[in-house]
Amino acid sequence: MVRTFIFAIDKFSQWVGHAFAWCIIAMTFGIGYEVFVRYVLRDPTAWAFDLSYMMYGALFMMGGAYTLSRDGHVRGDVFYRMWKPRTQAIVELFLYITFFYPAVLALIIAGWRFADQSIGYREVSVMSPANVPIFHFKLIIPAAGVLLFIQGLAQMARCILCIRENRWPEKIADVEETETMILHQAEDHNEVRSELGQTSNGSTR
Repeated sequence: MVRTFIFAIDKFSQWVGHAFAWCIIAMTFGIGYEVFVRYVLRDPTAWAFDLSYMMYGALFMMGGAYTLSRDGHVRGDVFYRMWKPRTQAIVELFLYITFFYPAVLALIIAGWRFADQSIGYREVSVMSPANVPIFHFKLIIPAAGVLLFIQGLAQMARCILCIRENRWPEKIADVEETETMILHQAEDHNEVRSELGQTSNGSTR
C-alpha cells in the first residue's frame, strides 16, 4: 500500500517534470530566433528576453518536485554517504518535518498572495517594451509549492519504509546522470564476474 502511494506520486511528479522539460525547446528556439534577427537582420524582437526567463522560470519551479523524487537536489553528503540507510532515513525524516515543510508551506502561502496581487492588476513585464502579460505565470509559484508538498509526502513515506527495512525502496526507472549510469554498469559487471567465478569453481569441483 505504501509503495503504491510512493509510486503514484513519483509517476505524477515525473509526468509534470517531463511535460515542463519542453520549456527548454521553446526557450532554445526563442533565443535562437532572437540571435538570428538581431545579428543578421538587424531587427531584434521585443519579447525574446521575456520568453527566455518565463520558460526557464517555469522549468525551474515546476521541475522541483520531479528533481526531489530523483534525489537530484544538492546534498551535503560528506557524512551522509557513510551512514547506514536507516540512519540516513531518520535524519532525512527529521529534516523534512523541521525544515522542508515549513519552507514549502511558506512558499505556497506567499506565492499565492503574490500571484493573486499580480492577477488583480493584470501585471505585465517591465523588462521589455512589449508589455508581455506575466500575471498568469505567477501562478506557477504556488503550484510548484503544492507539487513539492505532495512529493514530500512520498519522500517521507520512503523514509519510513527505509527505517523499517534498513534499505531504500527502489525508484521508478528514468533518465540517469552519466556518472550514475557508469556506476550501475560497473556494479552489474562485478555481479556478472562474481557469478561467472562461482560457476567456474563449481564446474571445476
